[in-house]
Amino acid sequence: MMITWTTKPFEALTLAELYAVLQLRSEVFVVEQTCPFQDIDGQDQAAYHLLGHAESGELAAYARLFGAGISYAQASIGRVVTSPRHRRAGLGRQLLAQALAECEARFGAQPIKIGAQQYLQAFYESFGFVPQGAGYLEDGIPHLYMLRA
Repeated sequence: MMITWTTKPFEALTLAELYAVLQLRSEVFVVEQTCPFQDIDGQDQAAYHLLGHAESGELAAYARLFGAGISYAQASIGRVVTSPRHRRAGLGRQLLAQALAECEARFGAQPIKIGAQQYLQAFYESFGFVPQGAGYLEDGIPHLYMLRA
């Protein structure tokens, strides 16, 4: 699958890009995962937004990236999501690889912390993330902190 990747700070997002981001996050995190939660959490303004557009122009993949000291003491990646219409083609792996590369390019080589949904633990471990501490519930979904040194 051919994906075009762009990374932008919040203030560089167009209204159409921001709408597509919020629509995809809502579609997956709220509707698909049947989890009502406050997605618009006040952190988007401090993030870099990694957008993966399919050849059709549709937003197929997304993540937000933070420098150290914003979400956690370490740099971090969050809101990692792929569109249901573009799954089963390895897009999640492409997205995370791109997110890691963007973090290194923007923040330098350093540890990266995530709050991962527990069922994705093996996926994140395959990229070098290691569980940190006990799991926790976030909006009723089991999560765990993971760190990539």
